[in-house]
Amino acid sequence: MDSALIPRGVRRCSLRVFFLWTLPWLALLAWGLVSAFLCLWKGLNQTNMSNIFAFALWIVFDLAVIALGAGAFFTGFLTYIIKREELKDIINAAVIVGFICYSGAVAMLGIDIGQPLRGWFIFWHANVHSMLTEVSFCITCYLGVLAIEYVPLVLGNRKLDEIPDFRFFGHNLHRTMAVFAAVGTFLSFFHQGSLGGMFGVMYARPFAARWEFYVWPTTFFLFILSAIASGPCFTILVTKLAETISWKRLVPESAIRTLAKIAGWLLASYMVLKIADTLAWVYGIVPRAGLTFMDFYREGPYGVWLLVLEVLLFGIVPAVLLVVPRLRENKVLLILACAMNCAGIVLNRFVFIVVTLAIPVMPFDRFWSYLPTWQEWGISMALIGYGFLLFSLSYRYLPVFPKEEELNPQGARVTARENRWVGVLMGLMGRGPVLKGEQR
Repeated sequence: MDSALIPRGVRRCSLRVFFLWTLPWLALLAWGLVSAFLCLWKGLNQTNMSNIFAFALWIVFDLAVIALGAGAFFTGFLTYIIKREELKDIINAAVIVGFICYSGAVAMLGIDIGQPLRGWFIFWHANVHSMLTEVSFCITCYLGVLAIEYVPLVLGNRKLDEIPDFRFFGHNLHRTMAVFAAVGTFLSFFHQGSLGGMFGVMYARPFAARWEFYVWPTTFFLFILSAIASGPCFTILVTKLAETISWKRLVPESAIRTLAKIAGWLLASYMVLKIADTLAWVYGIVPRAGLTFMDFYREGPYGVWLLVLEVLLFGIVPAVLLVVPRLRENKVLLILACAMNCAGIVLNRFVFIVVTLAIPVMPFDRFWSYLPTWQEWGISMALIGYGFLLFSLSYRYLPVFPKEEELNPQGARVTARENRWVGVLMGLMGRGPVLKGEQR
């Protein structure tokens, strides 16, 4: 039955090897479920949230994966609206990554509100003056869009495709993807921006406060630009990881290079605006608040090194690596640049969520630090386990990569010597050791 579900023309590892691969991710998921149960049963006293820190560790993960999941809507925009045909070879992976990120984010928010069964209050009793209301609406609606974009891929399963009604529905739904790509772009634009705008309007906290451009603070636009700069890089990382573990080529290099080039120029643009915004904040908002730049870093564990790390090492360096063609075409440097770009965005979200609240706003206050509990780590790590599981299942049973068969001809085999040391590694995400004479 398992082999009958695997797409035609491709090889996958045995079911036993695949089951062994899923064990660590199932363990992470179990850890997260236990942690979530304790938080829902006993309350948020299972976390280190307080009157100082209104957000737990999982909110850092939440905002980070929402940014990294932006590769779905932006790649869809480039593929279906801008008509970059070469990106059709990677759009399925981008959709899966986006669906994982957003569904995981919504699940963590359900735990964060404490009583998820009353989550519908957000929509029925909407606080129209809150940016988080708009974020809730857009994230929920965009998760629905991602689910719709994921459906044709599920219906492309070998067995489901044999059912005429499913094949007809999936084919016609796929033809309307341009509409859903446009809707997803619209929804993502506003919720990515509002997440940043929420911090920019915190005038009582000069560390995060920013000027307004029309009705939006500058952080509104910086969050959007940072998301569309990092999202494609995260999609590239996931795809390259799948290629490494499966020991196959899954996507043509033309698609990877196009996505990396676009992400590089977006990251470079973001860094220019980020540096300009930081300088304007240092010489504008900070003096008006009666403070100096170093007042925010004079004590506590969160020093000025965070800013240097975010802007220089995880910002300017990967931007240069992705923009310069000679450097971008180096596979090692490409992976390094994408990883640094994603790390920079995660660090940026951490600074806005945790460091903003750790810095005192009154002369008699002190600098704080935040130490998550094991329950918070469990819920956050569950997202990683869930992501690996869903992507692995999708890769095994769905036609995720259209060019996989073409890029891996039937005659390609792994030598016996290689089989001895890569046997386990090759089975991790979809393919066990392939011996000479093995049939499809």
